[in-house]
Amino acid sequence: MKLIVGLGNPGEQYKLTRHNIGFIFIDEYLKKNNITDIREKFKSLFVQTNHKGDKVFYQKPITFMNLSGEAIGETVRFFKIDPKTELFVIYDDMDIPFGKLKIKQNGSAGGHNGIKSIISHVGNEFVRIKFGIGKPKMKEEILSFVLGKFSPEEKEIVKNSREKIFSLIDDIKDDMTISRLMNKYNTK
Repeated sequence: MKLIVGLGNPGEQYKLTRHNIGFIFIDEYLKKNNITDIREKFKSLFVQTNHKGDKVFYQKPITFMNLSGEAIGETVRFFKIDPKTELFVIYDDMDIPFGKLKIKQNGSAGGHNGIKSIISHVGNEFVRIKFGIGKPKMKEEILSFVLGKFSPEEKEIVKNSREKIFSLIDDIKDDMTISRLMNKYNTK
């Protein structure tokens, strides 16, 4: 089993914001693969698929970012998913330059409230797929920055990053080990 989660906030006003990068990549992957049977379940938009005999779930919590762990925790418990090897979370990270990828198996929340919520519901060990969004010049601008829309240059980078993310999701589905995923996708 694999549970692939994209983090974001529900609602039109958040649709194309930096904080919704997880939603964006999950939506585009599902669209590219003609996966349309998405339902509201586990406090999220959720779909179950099969890949080579294994169950693969895609999830977008609709609890708002700060409560993402509620939705993910419910799903993990229901399907008896092992977060260490079967939970993959795609989200924005301000400590990484825009468009860079970094995969980690555990670690702190790094100030990300969605990750903090997930840790409180499933523990610290799950695979984090961080997409760099850079950071604002001043700390006071953080909220407006993460909830802000992409600049034209950033839109282009996101568009050009899709194939890499799609390939990463395919490798997850094909049971590539976490260490191999990190070697292949972590940007130097």
